[in-house]
Amino acid sequence: MSEHSGRGQGHQTSARVIEQSTREEGIVRAGATPVHDEHPADWGWHAESGRVGRITGWLMVLALLALLFGNHDGQVENLWILGFALTLVVMLLWDVRRRKNAWRSR
Repeated sequence: MSEHSGRGQGHQTSARVIEQSTREEGIVRAGATPVHDEHPADWGWHAESGRVGRITGWLMVLALLALLFGNHDGQVENLWILGFALTLVVMLLWDVRRRKNAWRSR
């Protein structure tokens, strides 16, 4: 790399280092404002999927279990299908418990 390119040499004088939070630093170019913490709702994330997501999860468990009755001969496929279905069931039951113990259920 040429010494006159300015890339990777630390010669950029139009930027400054700022403290963004307790765990990271940011580099802000001249004329720009630093990025502050934003709420997820400001950029499109609003909430959980709610009741529709839970119903879809249980339907996916049923669809996975329906795949057990196929035309495959080996048992490895069955183990993978049961593993995915069991993982999904555990996640859905954890969600039921979490909503039951929450102050405000959705």
